[in-house]
Amino acid sequence: MPSHIVVLGSLNMDFVVKVDHLPAPGETVLGAGFQMIPGGKGANQACAVGRLAGPGIVVRMVGRVGYDMFADHLKASLSAAGVDVAYVHATRAQPTGVALIWVDRNGQNSIVVASGANHVFPAADVEGLRGAFRGASYALFQLETPLPAVAAALKLAREEGVRTILDPAPALPLSRELLELVDVLTPNESEAALLLGRPGADGVSDPAETTRALRAMGVRSVILKLGARGCFYDDGEVQVHSPAFDVEAVDATAAGDTFNGALAVALAEGRSWDDSLRFANAAAGLSVTKLGAQASIPTREETECLLSK
Repeated sequence: MPSHIVVLGSLNMDFVVKVDHLPAPGETVLGAGFQMIPGGKGANQACAVGRLAGPGIVVRMVGRVGYDMFADHLKASLSAAGVDVAYVHATRAQPTGVALIWVDRNGQNSIVVASGANHVFPAADVEGLRGAFRGASYALFQLETPLPAVAAALKLAREEGVRTILDPAPALPLSRELLELVDVLTPNESEAALLLGRPGADGVSDPAETTRALRAMGVRSVILKLGARGCFYDDGEVQVHSPAFDVEAVDATAAGDTFNGALAVALAEGRSWDDSLRFANAAAGLSVTKLGAQASIPTREETECLLSK
């Protein structure tokens, strides 16, 4: 039987502009290289699963779009990556979500999201999605969908025996009740600092202490994303530091989403934590070498090629 991964989250059309430097408040900066690229943290993760999965894995996207041309474009992009979009439903209440993204010469970005239809997702609708989760091995979540809907879907996934992976981005305070429904939490350092109530990087300077503190909040295991330093995994029994790959960064957009999608693929294939983290780091590393969200996500062949070097 094929392994089944479900992704509940956002779908956005990204408007990307390259700039020399990110604008300060009140500053006008001249940009170049405008592109319109499919994105949204949920759709990015689903696209990553679709591109990176072997033939034995099926991926299903659950989300909301409006009735407009962006919706058609986003669904077509996911379908082209091998993603089942039958559970991507349209609403007339809001347009499809969009994101405005500036990328500087060092590959760092600044993003403003207008969520639109992504926020027309009441928790009461989640029970009707049980069929999307039934039989899945892993479910991926982020926080660009309303928190009550995410919490309800995490609970439903747990009831269906599905292992849950939550990327707590954009960063929000999360209750212990919600975190106890998470099997794998994947924050970066700033997201971890917010969850722990420790402003500034100094509060999360020790990865082992940080992941231990996050596990104490209720999650079963934590992967702390460390950017150019790779990532650190901790489940209370095993701790693994997996270094990043040396690449030339162009745009960090969707690197975290690519990591999570690749992680779910590797785990669904039964790989060890060492191999799964290395696979996820390789895919994420390749994604920062290209501009855009889904446009930057590598194929399985590209990722395996980097791993073989």
